[in-house]
Amino acid sequence: MSELTLFLVRIAYLAILWIFVLSAISVIRSDMFGARVPTTAAGGRTKEPKQAKQKPPPKRRGAPTHVAVVQGPNTGATAALADAPILIGRGTDAAIRLDDDYVSTRHARIAASGDQWFVEDLGSTNGTYLGTQRITQPTTLMLGSQVRIGKTILELRK
Repeated sequence: MSELTLFLVRIAYLAILWIFVLSAISVIRSDMFGARVPTTAAGGRTKEPKQAKQKPPPKRRGAPTHVAVVQGPNTGATAALADAPILIGRGTDAAIRLDDDYVSTRHARIAASGDQWFVEDLGSTNGTYLGTQRITQPTTLMLGSQVRIGKTILELRK
């Protein structure tokens, strides 16, 4: 190999190495400090999209009323489904804040559509599971459904 080719291979290797290092730092920073929240010109938070603030479904007999942590470090923590959508994660803005190393800052969300409840993974690193099945899209929840996030298990209850 010529000296020029060897030099270019070294430069390419260093560039790829630095790209890897910077992307690892970016992932660590976003996991530790959370995603940036868009702000208005006045410095306050912007309003959430209308889609996120849905009206809770009408109450019917036997319908779940809250989500509870049934296993894990935060056993006993609950959130009323009337406050839907419910954000689950390690972040300070989460309705159910989990102290679990395997949980992302904004890990999952439980929301209503009509009279059904859905759980949605928000692009977490370790995934969200309904029973033993990893979910990749919004998935219907029933009364008593167990959702596993990291080492924590949550359940819809009356």
